[in-house]
Parts: sequence; structure tokens; C-alpha cells
Amino acid sequence: MRLKPQYVFIFAVLGVLVVFFIVMSLVSGGKKAEAKATPPANGPPSVQVKLTPQTVREVQVVMRGRTEAARSVIVRSETAGVVAAVPAAEGSFVKQGQVLCRLAVDARQATLDQAKAMWKSRQLQRQAAAQLADKGFRSPTQVLQAQADLDAAQAQVRAAEIALKQVEIRAPFAGVFDHRDAEIGAYLAPGQPCGTMIELNPLLVVGDAAETDAARLRVGAPAQAKLVSGEVLSGHVRYVAHDADPQTRTYHLEVSVPNANLSVRSGLSADLSVGAGQGAAHLVPVSALVLDSAGRQGVRYVLPDNRVAFAPVTVLEETPQGMWVSGLSGPVNVITVGQSFVADGQKVRVAQAR
Repeated sequence: MRLKPQYVFIFAVLGVLVVFFIVMSLVSGGKKAEAKATPPANGPPSVQVKLTPQTVREVQVVMRGRTEAARSVIVRSETAGVVAAVPAAEGSFVKQGQVLCRLAVDARQATLDQAKAMWKSRQLQRQAAAQLADKGFRSPTQVLQAQADLDAAQAQVRAAEIALKQVEIRAPFAGVFDHRDAEIGAYLAPGQPCGTMIELNPLLVVGDAAETDAARLRVGAPAQAKLVSGEVLSGHVRYVAHDADPQTRTYHLEVSVPNANLSVRSGLSADLSVGAGQGAAHLVPVSALVLDSAGRQGVRYVLPDNRVAFAPVTVLEETPQGMWVSGLSGPVNVITVGQSFVADGQKVRVAQAR
């Protein structure tokens, strides 16, 4: 049966009215729920706090570091010559005074023999002059001249001995002959390198401390270095710079650690932790750290009158439980939820964090 046009119009109007009332009821219900969930605009905001007690804790200054040889020296030739032998193997441990490179002797031995012969001749001339002077056939001046000739001959012998000794380039200290620069047959002029010596016992762990931590570092303070392999080295601070690096504004630090078996190499990355004495500390959640209007890092906490206060803090150590910080005093109700939406001096409603 086909409906008349007037009936179709009536049904359409009724449908539109029904939809309108349904939508209005939903909107009204949502506004009531929102009004019920939202606290009054003139009421104080609610925050959650956690009571954090003060603890006396060993203060640690933590920084990135690396292992480094205590000494690294390029051993150079003192005289000219062709390399005749390289007794020390590259990368091996050598004792102090051990020969690293040996130059060809050439005419140095002949020069020494000639100097010794001249020295013996001058000795005889000096004795003869002294005997003739005793008999009145030589003046004191001639005796002194003979003595001077003898001294000059002795100096020539010493110079020839040194020149002969210089053909052997020796290790200046016990360590590792880390790199050889000269091979057999190479010509070395004075000052050219034979190789590089490094000292690995003791070993250094070096780092750069921030200017905020430099004042707490002391020579002799205990320190630990954790290598990338997981090995932990213990030692003491042997040097703290007094002048900051002009680019990074950090202070160079060196920790000396034993390395008797030379198992730890130079150049390994490490996490360096240096003892800086004891001090008051608080354990706060990482999320509790905020910045104030001046850009300082700190925490917001609640005073006994339920007003908000801000305290700048210094991070001492990061742990899985939270951040150990200094700068707070006594037990503190640190805001853990809502700290970013309140201001200093603002009154709040306090709820203890679960």
C-alpha cells in the first residue's frame, strides 16, 4: 500500500524530533558526569606525595672514562746509522735497559781503539814530563801542558765509548714495546724513532669531571672503574687538574690502578666512580625531578601548611630504585604526581602516594 505524501512528511518530522531528544539527553548526561568528576574551579589542586627520609650516604662522582698507559714514550736514536738488528718483538714485554734496536757499529770501534791508544801515549808523556821536571829539565808549565793533553785524550776515549754505546737503543723503563718504527736495513738519523714504549703497570683510568663536581675530588680518594667487559678495577686518584678545559669546562682526572699481569689494555671505555666523602642524600623517583623558571633542576615538595616549595638538587647517583640527590634537608614530602602543574607557594590537597 502506498502512503500518501502528507503521511510521509509527518513520519519524517516525528523521526527528526525523536533523534533530537535522544542526542540532547546524551549531551546532558555527559555534562553532568563531567561536572561531577571535575573539582570546583576555586578549590586547591590535588597532588600525591611520598615521604623521603634523609640518609647519610657515600657520595660518588660518576663520569665516563677510559684506560690509558701511565707512560708512553717514542724511543729515538741518539746517533746516525743503519739498523743491524731488532731484538725486541713488537708487542712484547721488555725490561728496563733491554735493547730495542741495534745500529751497525761501523767505524765506532776503531775510533774508540784509536782514542785509547792516544790516551796511553799521553799517559807516558805525562810521566816523562814529571820525571824530567823533578830533575830540572822541564818547567812546571810543560808538566801542566802534558797533563792537559792527557785529560783531552781521556775525554776522547769517553766520547768514543758513548758513541759506541749509542748504537744500542734501549728501553727507558719496563713496559710493552707496543710499536716498532724501524726495520733491519733502515737508516736512522739522530732523533728518528725506533719504536714506542708504553707502561701498563700501573694503569691509568682517566676521565673529565664536570665543574660542579671538581671541588669534591681529592688526590688519594678511592675510585672504581667498570670496564665494558664487566671487570672492575680499584685504585686511587693520583691527579686532578686545577685548570678547566677551555672548550668543555671540565677538569681532567687520573686514577692509578694495579695491572700486574698486563691483562687490561690501554684505550678501553669505562664507567668511573670516584669517592667524594659522605653527605646527606635523599632517594627520589626520577619522575619527581622538574625544572623551575630559572632552569634549575630540582624537586617540588609540600610544606607542613600544605603549600608547595621548590628545592634545587644535585644528582649524586642513578639507581634502579630512583635518583640519589643532595640539596634537601630532613624528611621531605616530595611531590610525585602533579608536580608539573603546581607553583611555588600554591596551596594543595595532599594524598600519600601508593
